[in-house]
Amino acid sequence: GIGRNWPWASGGSSILAEFGTLHLEFMHLSHLSGNPVFAEKVMNIRKVLNNLEKPEGLYPNYLNPSSGQWGQYHVSVGGLGDSFYEYLLKAWLMSDKKDLEAKKMYFDAVKAIETHLIRKSSTGLTYIAEWKGGLLEHKMGHLTCFAGGMFALGADDAPAGMTQHYLQLGAEIARTCHESYNRTLVKLGPEAFRFDGGVEAIATRQNEKYYILRPEVVETYMYMWRLTHDPKYRKWAWEAVEALESHCRVNGGYSGLRDVYLKPESYDDVQQSFFLAETLK
Repeated sequence: GIGRNWPWASGGSSILAEFGTLHLEFMHLSHLSGNPVFAEKVMNIRKVLNNLEKPEGLYPNYLNPSSGQWGQYHVSVGGLGDSFYEYLLKAWLMSDKKDLEAKKMYFDAVKAIETHLIRKSSTGLTYIAEWKGGLLEHKMGHLTCFAGGMFALGADDAPAGMTQHYLQLGAEIARTCHESYNRTLVKLGPEAFRFDGGVEAIATRQNEKYYILRPEVVETYMYMWRLTHDPKYRKWAWEAVEALESHCRVNGGYSGLRDVYLKPESYDDVQQSFFLAETLK
């Protein structure tokens, strides 16, 4: 076969959320097989990333596999970047907290994200913007909503005195993502929502108004419930279940919606694989 990157990905660059989300599986494969080659591959990826100079401490979404340098300076905690950060934290946790390199890379990345991407709206909603060549786009994707749970999950191991800070940050992200659901007609959130021009937590572009049964918001509710036992997270999760039953249930399964701000529903007639693998789980 032939391996190649997508032409649209910054001229055929590799994508952070793809090459940066192999670590757990490859480390475990070496453990099970006794063959170190799999662990060596992912540790080499980490070495390259750790040694690269990062703009403002941030990890761009694209890396040129030939030059070993960053592609476009586009940073996102959502699509194209998301699971890289999640895997740094989980590599630390699943190593029985022995992988100190993963821990340092995670908290260094989170510090840069807080400094350069996390903002608060005029009404107090905390959101994670995207960074493009040094300029912020005040848009938060549904995919980015996983970060509330991630911040809370890592809080116990945060630098001294920061545990409550990261639990609170997780709670604030959870609230913002809940608002993105609550401000729609069907009580399910759009693919992306914006904070500009007087708009807060609402999708303003037609190509961002759809919902495809994604799990990230209820994932954060789950983590926040388990870590805080605040009953509001169970309430919010049940609201999402009821909305799924009311607006996405069809003969033979569940369908995504083309526009969460419209009734009656317009179905996309697709049940995504991650609906069973993640959302329901």
